[in-house]
Amino acid sequence: MQLAFHTLDVFTDKPLSGNPLAVVLDADQLATDAMQAVAREFNLSETVFVQQPTSPAHTARVRIFTPAAEVPFAGHPTVGTAILMATLRAADPGGDLDAIVSLEQKIGIVRVGVRLRRGQAGFAELDAPRLPEEAGRLPPTERLAAAVGLLPSEIGFANHRPTGFGAGNSFAFVPVASLQAMARAAVNEQHWAAAMAGRGEAGVFLYCRETVHTASSFHARMFAPDMGVPEDPATGSAAAAFAGVVSRFDGLPDGQHRRVIEQGFEMGRPSIITLVLDVERGQLHTVRVGGNAVRVSEGRITI
Repeated sequence: MQLAFHTLDVFTDKPLSGNPLAVVLDADQLATDAMQAVAREFNLSETVFVQQPTSPAHTARVRIFTPAAEVPFAGHPTVGTAILMATLRAADPGGDLDAIVSLEQKIGIVRVGVRLRRGQAGFAELDAPRLPEEAGRLPPTERLAAAVGLLPSEIGFANHRPTGFGAGNSFAFVPVASLQAMARAAVNEQHWAAAMAGRGEAGVFLYCRETVHTASSFHARMFAPDMGVPEDPATGSAAAAFAGVVSRFDGLPDGQHRRVIEQGFEMGRPSIITLVLDVERGQLHTVRVGGNAVRVSEGRITI
């Protein structure tokens, strides 16, 4: 069997940066174990398999795999797949287009607004399928610090402390005091296993207020070795859950709030994620995650 595939770089407007993604089309006949094998073959943080939707009102059904496991929802696969599907179905693929793409995922229906403009990278913004919820207590700061190769004194800033949140996938969110400390962070396998094994979080998301670009709100890194992703250049599902962190610690007033997250810089894959939070009556009402994507390659894979 041969299936068409495309690769895209997501959360960037320039090829060979951002978070790479593989999208395999017409994958209805593939068994789950074959999908997992293909994801291992591409060896990207995620590979998407596009199938016919169960409802004609939706654009496609998609399944998302890391090299190690299937996940119910992920941000950069959703953004990249939505832009690809809108482009492939456009009457004029190089022209201007505004479209709504509805993707059936394990977590449910994810709606994505896509904006295509001639000569520019496509942009997509998804509605988070779930609002962030706290995801249980984390290990002590000393163990978290050791897991990512930092000192306990380098964890935390202002009123921000480590906390767990999830919006489909759960993450341990660990505030870091400085960019200098962020640059030194690395998974310490022995201490990681002691702190994180069997807890259920998809990964550890480090963040700090010091940024490389003045337009950014937060600088981030995300480690998920248990999912087969030593480090992720951009993590949209973590950004959706991070809205809970921002809401909890930053005391947002009612209204719309936009935050820009930069990630992947230490990997040489700079990525920019936009996060929009709508607050009503002191509570998060909606969360949206957006970014650009560019097509990089296409071909056929033999299975």
